[in-house]
Amino acid sequence: MVKKISMLLLVALIFLGCKETGLNLKVRYDQIQGLNEGDRVIFEQNHVGQVAGIFYSEEGYYLVDVVIRKDFANAATDHSKFLITWDPEKEGKKAIEITQSPRGGTLLTDGATVIGTAKASPRSNQLWGDFGKTLDDLRKQLEEFADDLRKIPESEEFKKLQKELERLLEEMKKSGDAAREKIEKEVLPRIKREMEKLKERLRRLGREDEVKPLEVQMEKLRKL
Repeated sequence: MVKKISMLLLVALIFLGCKETGLNLKVRYDQIQGLNEGDRVIFEQNHVGQVAGIFYSEEGYYLVDVVIRKDFANAATDHSKFLITWDPEKEGKKAIEITQSPRGGTLLTDGATVIGTAKASPRSNQLWGDFGKTLDDLRKQLEEFADDLRKIPESEEFKKLQKELERLLEEMKKSGDAAREKIEKEVLPRIKREMEKLKERLRRLGREDEVKPLEVQMEKLRKL
């Protein structure tokens, strides 16, 4: 029993020693993608630290306690990104990879909290492909039925376009923050430009109100 207690004290002392000599950070993530306590922290293929703990907050995000070795503390600056990725040396395990772009920056202080990011999963990549296809379909449909403006509200093309926008809306609801940001910055502006062209053609005919159903869908997308 005494021997067991001694071993526990030794482990505790070693852990406390690491905390004193290492850099302790908290990294905030929306998703941790299978990251676990004990997983490695790597920088330029070097093992520079460890995941010391994971806490899920009431606000719905994760705080990951990270300890970085003292001799690699310079890797953690305000230019650093903390990416959750696959561990290149441990099959099936995740790791936090530190990258710097640009190099240098102000060193992070012990106990600092930083925002981390997660690399896109295969499912995310598939979603981007789906979004690209959706955008191409929207462009084609806008061009096709713009030549037959008189029948737009009743046409199958118009109804199909509305369904495409509804599908995009559902995809955005299922996506994470990074996906929504990419859609908001890259996809929605292009759709809006095409809709403005169509609206201008309708305006010349005194019928711009007919595009309002599509504008309603766009407004829902922007509010997500």
